[in-house]
Amino acid sequence: MRSVLLWFSLFFLLACSGTVDKTDAQMDVVKNVDINRYTGTWYEIARFPHSFEKNLQGVTATYTLRDDGRINVLNQGYKNSLTGKLKKAKAAAKIPDKSQPARLKVYFFPLFGAAYNILELDQEHYRYALVGSSSPDYLWILYRDPVMPEDTYRMLVEKAALRGYDINKLTRVLQKSPD
Repeated sequence: MRSVLLWFSLFFLLACSGTVDKTDAQMDVVKNVDINRYTGTWYEIARFPHSFEKNLQGVTATYTLRDDGRINVLNQGYKNSLTGKLKKAKAAAKIPDKSQPARLKVYFFPLFGAAYNILELDQEHYRYALVGSSSPDYLWILYRDPVMPEDTYRMLVEKAALRGYDINKLTRVLQKSPD
């Protein structure tokens, strides 16, 4: 189990730490983020495929604010199906520049942070988010519930396309239906 988490973390770090030239629109992040409202559990609705989440379903990301201002991160998902083995990866995040709270760094290993950029956010209710990295090869659509309204999903996909992301790479993530 520990080796699986290590590989998961290593692949995430390597995948997200590279820099690729992007347009200004792709690099633009939301201006205001209340990190207290952003914390909590987010359900992964869609993502670009990558090795560190291969075959994971029911994926969630839970963010918890720490006393030191950093954020604990718990990513988890089920291998191959919603009843598969639960896989977890823990990390810590920080906001390197307080004037840009939507640009975070996530650390699965000390000294090596991966970019976590909040590209779109429901500023009123904090129900949806579009998150990218420093590479156009990584994109996530997140929602506060396991099922996202289709019109919200389409709106976020359109915004991703306008930013230059290849939306044909988006893969929906199976989630457990709400009870």
